[in-house]
Amino acid sequence: MRVALVQTNPTIGDIDGNAARILDGMHRAADAGAQLAVFPEQTIIGYPAKDLLLRREVIDRNLEALARIAAGATRLAVIVGFAERTDQSSGRPLYNAVALVHQGRILARWRKRLLPTYDVFDEVRYFEPAGPQPTAEFGGIRLGVTVCEDMWSREEMLGQPLYVCDPIHDLAAAGAQVIFNVSASPYFLDKHGTRLELMAEHARHNRVPLLFVNQVGGNDELLFDGCSSVVDAAGTPVGQALAFAEDLLLVDLDNLAATRREHHPLGPAGLHAALVLGVRDYVRKCGFRSAVVGLSGGIDSAVVACLATAALGPKNVHGVAMPSRFSSGHSVADAQALAKNLGIPFSIIPIEPMHAAFEATLRPHFGNRPPDVAEENIQARCRGVILMALSNKLGSLLLTTGNKSELAVGYCTLYGDMAGGLAVISDVPKTLIYPLARYINEHAGREIIPQGTLTKPPSAELRPNQTDQDTLPPYDVLDAILERYEVRLESPAVIVAAGFDAATVADVVRKIQTSEYKRQQAAPGLKVTSRAFGFGRRMPIAARHPR
Repeated sequence: MRVALVQTNPTIGDIDGNAARILDGMHRAADAGAQLAVFPEQTIIGYPAKDLLLRREVIDRNLEALARIAAGATRLAVIVGFAERTDQSSGRPLYNAVALVHQGRILARWRKRLLPTYDVFDEVRYFEPAGPQPTAEFGGIRLGVTVCEDMWSREEMLGQPLYVCDPIHDLAAAGAQVIFNVSASPYFLDKHGTRLELMAEHARHNRVPLLFVNQVGGNDELLFDGCSSVVDAAGTPVGQALAFAEDLLLVDLDNLAATRREHHPLGPAGLHAALVLGVRDYVRKCGFRSAVVGLSGGIDSAVVACLATAALGPKNVHGVAMPSRFSSGHSVADAQALAKNLGIPFSIIPIEPMHAAFEATLRPHFGNRPPDVAEENIQARCRGVILMALSNKLGSLLLTTGNKSELAVGYCTLYGDMAGGLAVISDVPKTLIYPLARYINEHAGREIIPQGTLTKPPSAELRPNQTDQDTLPPYDVLDAILERYEVRLESPAVIVAAGFDAATVADVVRKIQTSEYKRQQAAPGLKVTSRAFGFGRRMPIAARHPR
């Protein structure tokens, strides 16, 4: 039997549009000779739908769409994810479900057993966990179907099991000859390698082929890389769909080794592809067509402008330089050179008149207090006002340009450089910004980001001769501490014992803790690491932390 793994890019809540995408994928799969088309988790509604799942009309329309898909499944059978109502009087009202449909009928159903509640996941808010699931016969083959998290249960891979059952093992023990995992598995750096290892371990342990079909695209903060994959019963990876693009992977169950196997971009190339997809989908799915970016001449804003241009096209990205009396001449020149290299519209709007007016207005109210960060932040807020005005007038989304290292320690200004609709690189540490920038130039085969931008010391340019390291430790040190404190959740004492300076660790940890109020007012950012400053990290603002 030939199977098509159809990785699609749904828009959350666009049930009619998603159903049309599914029907189109079904036709393409049939034209390619498939007898069965398999789609990702919750394809009809889109994942994660969050509190849209609480609305009765959304569930009704998703069930109506499932009926249309079943009616359209005349040339082949279809496995598709949807939200199913339970018939229980207690518990959550929905199952995260999958249906096998053919010739207008539902031939089988499977329901998700393992509901994740860590990081960005909160499925027990909406779904009821299912018990052991059946196998089903189609085309003379006994099929087993699992849903995303149902695969993440191998103690050998995860160190300690999160769950007391193993759905894939249970289906194999029940006689499944091939097992599908339909997923909406979010991307972060280096995750796909772990996925493949996990799939291989399941396949070897159960002596059964495992076919994984994954959602692709950006939905708010989450990015989905696709990379639908196939491993044979020996655990050997034999097939893989495109990364970061919709694709149809045709699999002959009688000849798995003949499956197409695409390359998965790693390092800066993968990060670039993920962020470009995230910008494109966020802008498109939010109803925008263009973006505005403030260009300081620094590396962060240069990278954001390059990502936006790759995502939206040069004519749809407007770069704006906003020099103050503290801006160096090379900052405006580098911003102008970048815009020329990208071929994007470019404006220079000096903030000095606004800045001077604010200072004159506020000076009597500041008394005899010496100038400090308050005056510095006025500059950032002048720029925020200009960029938001352009965003409103042009109907363009404002992209913020702060990186993860800055956001972690509050090296950013509320209602200033934090103003905007999408924080593109807010989960990219500063030490990854430079390899990403170099990749952009290397991939283009020419200088896009000026050499001066790559080599000059980072600076907010809010006072004379300012550099970031006036206030922060070197970024390699800062990022190493952030990795230990925020990702590994090590205590300050453990970090110091690893060889870091005690005063530096204490200062960084204090800055992280006292900047929580800023992060919770920040624009949503694109998650590309295993632990981001987004809705998967839930910290109190008014709190006293152990030191």
